[in-house]
Amino acid sequence: MNMRVNWVALKTLYIKECNRYLRIWIQTLVPPAITMSLYFVIFGNLIGSRVGQMGGFSYMEFIVPGLIMMAVITNSYANVASSFYSTKFQRNVEELLVAPVPNYIIVLGYMGGGVSRGVMVGVLVTIVSLFFVDIQIHNMAVIISMVLLTSMLFSLGGLINAIFANSFDDISIIPTFVLTPLTYLGGVFYSMSLLPEFWQNVSKINPIIYMVNAFRYGFLGVSDISLFNAFGIVSLFVVILFTIALTLINKGVGLRS
Repeated sequence: MNMRVNWVALKTLYIKECNRYLRIWIQTLVPPAITMSLYFVIFGNLIGSRVGQMGGFSYMEFIVPGLIMMAVITNSYANVASSFYSTKFQRNVEELLVAPVPNYIIVLGYMGGGVSRGVMVGVLVTIVSLFFVDIQIHNMAVIISMVLLTSMLFSLGGLINAIFANSFDDISIIPTFVLTPLTYLGGVFYSMSLLPEFWQNVSKINPIIYMVNAFRYGFLGVSDISLFNAFGIVSLFVVILFTIALTLINKGVGLRS
């Protein structure tokens, strides 16, 4: 009986989260596709023609996986951060906390909504990229598994951000001052092999390096990072952030006044 109740609660929360961003799809799904189109035009066509090849591929082919991953990261994070904080702001979070379901259902429900939007945006950006370059697929299993793990990770990050946030301004601090620099330094626009050895080692501190390179391997079959290390580190971060988010909700941090 408990399993059935938990399943109904999880499905309801997931559907609610999906309806939330689908209802305003012009604001949530279209802008990332337009933004990435500009990246394709400026970095791919205009700058790429001067850069030439990178990693044995045209510059456009090289950056497409990174741009898709960048869209997945930002949208997975933003979806959960804004949605959960809105629930706090409107005082609806009390209804979730008193519901007869375990708190991990709340975490999974919001994470599922973030993953759904991240994957949907990733698919849209991939479709847009087809107008600029012929995409090749080296390993579909790596592509699917890495995009799911990445969107899970940043959905959980958005949830943690929203738990601590005290205003709408607080949910934009991490994306602006942490996510954006890490993404641009995460190998989206360049190969790590171009860096001196010292900076290659420093780059390995950045978790986005592992996601982008594993995702690029799925398309092109090349990576600056061991695939085993990439999946291991990303999976570990998912477990850590899930544990942190669940612990915070269990303790009522930022949720109970």
